Amino acid sequence: MRRLTVVQLLPALESGGVERSTLEIAQALVDAGHRALVVSAGGRLVAKLQALGAEHITLDIGRKSLWTLRHVRTLRALLARERVDLVHARSRLPAWIGVLALRAMPAMQRPRLVTTVHGLNSPSRYSAVMLRGERVICVSRTVRDYVLRHYPRTDSAKLRVIARGIDPAAFPRAPSPDREARAWAAAQHPALRGDGPLLLLPGRGTRLKGHADALALLAHLRGHGADARLWLPGAREPGRSAYITELEREAAALGMADAVAFTAPTDAIARAYAASDLVLQLSHKPEAFGRTVIEALSVGRPVLGWGHGGVGELLAQWQPSGAVAPFDMNALQRRAHELLRQQPAPPATMPLYMHVSLRTMQEATLAVYAELFDDSRH
Repeated sequence: MRRLTVVQLLPALESGGVERSTLEIAQALVDAGHRALVVSAGGRLVAKLQALGAEHITLDIGRKSLWTLRHVRTLRALLARERVDLVHARSRLPAWIGVLALRAMPAMQRPRLVTTVHGLNSPSRYSAVMLRGERVICVSRTVRDYVLRHYPRTDSAKLRVIARGIDPAAFPRAPSPDREARAWAAAQHPALRGDGPLLLLPGRGTRLKGHADALALLAHLRGHGADARLWLPGAREPGRSAYITELEREAAALGMADAVAFTAPTDAIARAYAASDLVLQLSHKPEAFGRTVIEALSVGRPVLGWGHGGVGELLAQWQPSGAVAPFDMNALQRRAHELLRQQPAPPATMPLYMHVSLRTMQEATLAVYAELFDDSRH
């Protein structure tokens, strides 16, 4: 490919899987000699993006308001001014702004369009914008099947399944138990002190992540004599104080307020996995992918989760013992006991890395971009 200018569109750069993928593809573009731009409302990851050699343009294209449509003209001018070759939309409202901006551009100047379906959004005309791409990337087979089931007129030939990837070097296998990591975790919050099993549920502070189920599981384990602890990194975030207060009251009512740590997101998540004995993935809404599953397995920690969506897909492939029927609390409790009793797996290299490595994801995405320029009209 000749040198391309690629713009990625998303609401903001605060935290999350979409945001991480955006940075990872920006890095791949820069490393390959292309120009990488990101348009969003900004956030704490902007500095990290710029440190990669990419550029950020602040435009609030993710705010759910009719007033956001004013950015269509601004984005159109930006695409023309920066001589953009390809637009990659990663979220619904930014995708609409992108589609409307592209529509009025002369055909010979119009950038190509790629979209990524990161989530299992409710089927609607609004959500269908994510299928407008000339290529549509699905982050799992679960997502591809969902798209074809709910949007049967979609041309399956333009769908590309590219699993989200991790850098195995960023999630190195840790000894089990990892006493140094556990001591570090204990220093993060008083509730994490103790020698009993540590459960870890990383995720944003939203009811859909299944925090209440994790609390119920903790209460069960402690009720059976285990000095278990629960760490919920990412649960405490701006705008979620009422939800956290509700969870804290629930923990207190169960008599285990001093065994639960509700904390902000941690940049040392690999260390948090190493400190834990069991990683939970209890999202009530099926996940499109479930990156925490492969991150935890990379570190060498067992995962226990509801067997649906992308999480169920990954567990079925890489750790079948960790999947239980969705919302069957009795099965969840039994499986937790079994996984906590198991001996640590041998420190072998998992074939997983050949399929879900960061480099594989980056190369596959750039290959999708290249498809659109094999017969380029530019």
